[in-house]
Amino acid sequence: MNSLTEKLLAGDKRAIGRAISVVEDGHGDAAGLLKEIFPQTGRALVVGITGAPGAGKSTLVDRLAHYYRDKNERVGIIAVDPSSPFTGGALLGDRIRMQSMATDPGIFIRSMASRGHLGGLARASVDAVAILDAAGYNKVIIETVGVGQDEIDIVKTADVTVVVLVPGMGDAVQAMKAGIMEIGDIFAINKADRDGVLRTERELEMLLSISSQPDGWTPPIIKTVATEDGGTDALAASIADYEKFIDSRGDQMDSRRVKIAEHRIVELLRDRLVKLAVGERVSEAELSEMARSVADRSRDPYSVVEEIIGRLGISP
Repeated sequence: MNSLTEKLLAGDKRAIGRAISVVEDGHGDAAGLLKEIFPQTGRALVVGITGAPGAGKSTLVDRLAHYYRDKNERVGIIAVDPSSPFTGGALLGDRIRMQSMATDPGIFIRSMASRGHLGGLARASVDAVAILDAAGYNKVIIETVGVGQDEIDIVKTADVTVVVLVPGMGDAVQAMKAGIMEIGDIFAINKADRDGVLRTERELEMLLSISSQPDGWTPPIIKTVATEDGGTDALAASIADYEKFIDSRGDQMDSRRVKIAEHRIVELLRDRLVKLAVGERVSEAELSEMARSVADRSRDPYSVVEEIIGRLGISP
C-alpha cells in the first residue's frame, strides 16, 4: 500500500486505477489508503454534471475536458453508469463515448457502475474523487447516472453543480419537481439548436425568479450545442465565475464543505454499521430467518431491527 500511495501521489495512472479499484471493491486496505491520501486532498475543483438521460451530458463533459486541457490543466473524469437490476453489471458507455480523450496523458477517465446506489452516484464515487484530487488533477468532473428525479446527491459531493436540460422535453417542469432547482449552480440548455430552446429558457428564468439560492448566487442559464462545441467557453466561464464567487465568500464555501463532510461521515457510518450488524452480529441464515418471520407476519420489522441494534451493544 505504501508503494501504491507513493505512485498515486506522483500521478501514476496505473496506480490511480488500482487505488480506485481497491476502493470500489471494498478491499480491506481501502480505508488505510484513503487515510494516507486525505491530507493531500481539497485542492481540485469538483464539477458535477447531472441531468436527464439523452441530454448530452457525456458529450458536454468531453468538450469541457478538452477546454481545460487546452488551458494545460489536468482533468479527472468519473462517469457513473446505471447497474442492471438483474445482473448487477453495467454497460460502461462513457468509456465508448469518450474515446477521443483516452490517449491524453493529462486526462484520467473512470467509469463506475452505480450498483443500485440512489442519488445518481456510485457509492465509491466520492473516494474516487479524493484519489484523483490527491493525484494532482486540477479539475475533477463527475457525470451522474441521469435517471431522473433522484440526482440530488451530486450537490453533496461537487463544488459546483451543472444541470443539463434539453429543449422540448418539459425538463424545466421536471427540474422543479425533482428539487433540481435548489441544487443547480449553473443551468445548461444543451442541443440549443433545436426548436423550443427559447421556451425552455423562459421557463427556467421564471422558476429561478421564484426560487433563491442560500448563498445569494443567481444561477446563469447557458445555451450549448455540445456536438459542435458551441457554448463550451461560456459554460467554463460560468464555472470559473462561480468558483470566484465562492472564494470571495469564504464562509459560504466553508459551510458547503462542512455539509459535504457531514454527509460523508453519516454515509460512512451507515455503511460501516450495516456491515458490522449483518456481517458480524447477524449471519445470512439468521437474516433470512428474520425476513421469513416478517414475511409471514409472525414478527414485525421494527422489533427485528431493535434486536439487531441490541446485538451491537447499542440501546435502541
